[in-house]
Amino acid sequence: MTAPIALTCGDPAGIGPELAVRAWRMLGPDCVFFWIGDPRHLPAGTPIIEIDRAEQATAASAKGLPVLPHRFAAAATPGQPNLANAAGVIEVIERAVALVTSGAASAICTAPISKKVLIDGAAFAYPGHTEFLAALAGCDRVVMMLASERLRVVPATIHIALADVPGALSPELLGDTIRITADGLRQQFGIAHPRIAVAGLNPHAGEGGAMGHEELDWIAPLLRDLAQDDMTLTGPHPADTLFHATARERYDAAVAMYHDQALIPIKTLDFDLGVNITLGLPFIRTSPDHGTAFDIAGQDRANPGSLVEALKAARTMARRSAAAGSETIRDNAK
Repeated sequence: MTAPIALTCGDPAGIGPELAVRAWRMLGPDCVFFWIGDPRHLPAGTPIIEIDRAEQATAASAKGLPVLPHRFAAAATPGQPNLANAAGVIEVIERAVALVTSGAASAICTAPISKKVLIDGAAFAYPGHTEFLAALAGCDRVVMMLASERLRVVPATIHIALADVPGALSPELLGDTIRITADGLRQQFGIAHPRIAVAGLNPHAGEGGAMGHEELDWIAPLLRDLAQDDMTLTGPHPADTLFHATARERYDAAVAMYHDQALIPIKTLDFDLGVNITLGLPFIRTSPDHGTAFDIAGQDRANPGSLVEALKAARTMARRSAAAGSETIRDNAK
């Protein structure tokens, strides 16, 4: 058995706490996780079992939602974010990273945060969860993958203005993104020979230079230089023909050039079931592909599908990692 999954609380005024309870009820003992947060922030009447150590989560899960308590500065009202709780949200993420790094947890699943709340309430210095986790792990570069049963897609640039994308893109950035994606497909998805399709930056992938020169000047040459025997790399492809059903059969993941080029197709295909996965970290991290949804928090209207899929993905990847580690131990013992 693998260690349990650490589920961070996210913003306590959002839908994270109520979805944690629903996910616990839906998943049962086959996907054991514990919630890190202030028990006061969970819906009234939630059956909880407070634990002192992550290892207690398995036994506790049969009786209630396992909770590793973390006291916040204030209570929480659904739909009304409180800047006083910003520091607690950050501390919970840091605590989860410490647990997964020590091996007490097998993976981290993060509930949605409000970047504005964290910036205004605690001077948060990062564009989002992904960048903060990379800093905590000491990683120079990580990759955000959005995944569902029908599509895996990676944006090369993430939380920057569209006007800044051409300047931010570089051969080094795109090359690292492709390499990290390929490694993640091998290690976390068990795909020995990954197939990666790369979108162009410009409409029609530049139309031979008529609509932009980046594809001709450096993107296509870079893809040729990166070609290796252990992966199939194609592109640059026109983004408007890369995501229909027949095209998706030809690759295991698509690398897009900017945020919306990647997220629009997956949110159109699987809005309620997409999972955010961070590749390149020294531990497993997943997250539901939605935000805090303050407007519906506490109304029992939020769909738990994405969180359930995120927890299941974390479990699958943790089991695959544990099995690979056991295989390595056996090989070394021969």
